[in-house]
Amino acid sequence: MKTYGITDIGRRRKNNQDFVYASDQPVGHLPNMLIVADGMGGHNAGDLASRYTVEAMIDYIGKAEEKRPIPLLSAAIHHANDLVMEKASADKALEGMGTTVVAATIQAGYLYVANVGDSRLYLIDQEIEQITRDHSLVEKMIRVGEIQRKDARSHPDRNIITRAVGVGTPVKIDFFDVKMETGDKILLCSDGLTNMVEDEDILHIVRKSGSLEEAARRLVGEANKNGGKDNISVVLAEF
Repeated sequence: MKTYGITDIGRRRKNNQDFVYASDQPVGHLPNMLIVADGMGGHNAGDLASRYTVEAMIDYIGKAEEKRPIPLLSAAIHHANDLVMEKASADKALEGMGTTVVAATIQAGYLYVANVGDSRLYLIDQEIEQITRDHSLVEKMIRVGEIQRKDARSHPDRNIITRAVGVGTPVKIDFFDVKMETGDKILLCSDGLTNMVEDEDILHIVRKSGSLEEAARRLVGEANKNGGKDNISVVLAEF
């Protein structure tokens, strides 16, 4: 398995509130680990929330006795949620901070995914398939028929999320498992990519790139070329 992760401040933001982690080496009992977190909050709070969440998860997974991927990812996110809430309650400047998180590991030919918020995981082969489901206001509006999916990217409420790590307890997490095939690629990303680049363009860039690093850098470049309105994070892995 190969991995590559990159995060970029974009063209409009003054700081980067995203944090990524990509390892093809074992983390505790998990054989590999991929995470993207997109923080929110006031001055410095968003970048702290995303980094703190990822570091808390990695620390927890590295020490845990649990070996099953889904229970382990669940426990790690709940642990991080508690720590972020504790940190925010101890410092008024951090009040209201939180973060999305999408995390994945591949074990015995299966992809296991945990998701909170609107950062996404895609499976890419000859086509592109979004595995996660956004926890966002516009996604709710799409499901009840208030807006069309094609209008979601430009909707004024597109950045409002309905779930996040660090804003309440217990945190509600979605889980997925997917059978992998040799050559499949996985993309984890923040909405700084998906709000700027269409899924079909993501597919074209990944398929036409010679390496994961080239694909990741081209995706970031495309998002910036299209406006770069938010921080852009990309983690790619090939099975």
